Amino acid sequence: MANTSTRTLRLLSLLQTHRHWPGEELADRLGVSVRTLRRDVDRLRELGYPVEAQRGAEGGYQLAAGAALPPLVIDDEEAVALAVGLQTAAEGAVEGIAEASVRVLAKVVQVMPARLRRRVEALRAMTVPAGWEGPGGGADRARVDPVELTVVALACRDGEQLRFGYTAADDRRTERQVEPLRLVCLERRWYLVAYDLGRHDWRTFRLDRLSAPQTTGLRFRPRELPAADAAEFVRAGLANRPRPHRVEVRVDAPAEQVRERIGRWCTVEPVDATHCRVDLTADSLDWALLALGVLDAEFRLSGPPELVARMADWGRRFTAAAEAAG
Repeated sequence: MANTSTRTLRLLSLLQTHRHWPGEELADRLGVSVRTLRRDVDRLRELGYPVEAQRGAEGGYQLAAGAALPPLVIDDEEAVALAVGLQTAAEGAVEGIAEASVRVLAKVVQVMPARLRRRVEALRAMTVPAGWEGPGGGADRARVDPVELTVVALACRDGEQLRFGYTAADDRRTERQVEPLRLVCLERRWYLVAYDLGRHDWRTFRLDRLSAPQTTGLRFRPRELPAADAAEFVRAGLANRPRPHRVEVRVDAPAEQVRERIGRWCTVEPVDATHCRVDLTADSLDWALLALGVLDAEFRLSGPPELVARMADWGRRFTAAAEAAG
């Protein structure tokens, strides 16, 4: 965003926090001249914000009391970004901001134009919270087209059959027609849980492998999912997939302590009261190292050799950075 646009948003934020701002004080807060401040105020007025000005020794600026602010002007991609970001925060991924995120999301949705509000509310309603997933696996975040994401979300909400192209892990492409149920965001990827009408069974589809989704106009009555919820169905499928890296570690810490830190991503077996054995599978060696790093305990690796080499490389770079900082 350009500096002028950023400053204009900052000005609006300041005007909303105080009933009245003296002109010179407001200019100082923004780091601009009084003349530039006048131009920024005029820009807000052009956008429809009712900013009042008072002249004289007690002069300054304020938003008109009781005036309704214009609708939030954002495009489809920004609407999806807001919904996804605030919903993720509301699910507790960042400690201490969940309640505030719920309030902000509700306010943002209220001032959106009706067309965007329909898309965002569908995405919120049709996404099953799966919680934050960390070093247990997952490769780099896969890109998903926000317009396609909302098309799928609307089909889930409206109970409408969906048709799309799908590319499997072996690059084989097929055409699918499904009864979409829910979206799940897990291990930094988006998944669609749906009943595949061609395979006559429930399936999980990665949205980054899905192309050109289109609704068919055919309505359906949702079938019973063979799992507690869509997130559990996706987790079960991911648990059964082969992972390329298996890490075995002996940790100098009680098993219960290790389970509290990384137990959701691995198997932890006690050796004695102060030691345990960890068996972890992962798509990425880097994620495995992150899991070991949060243990806050000494450990000894049993393999694989490529992880040992990767750890040594990390160690050299961290040591060099610490020495440079010191």
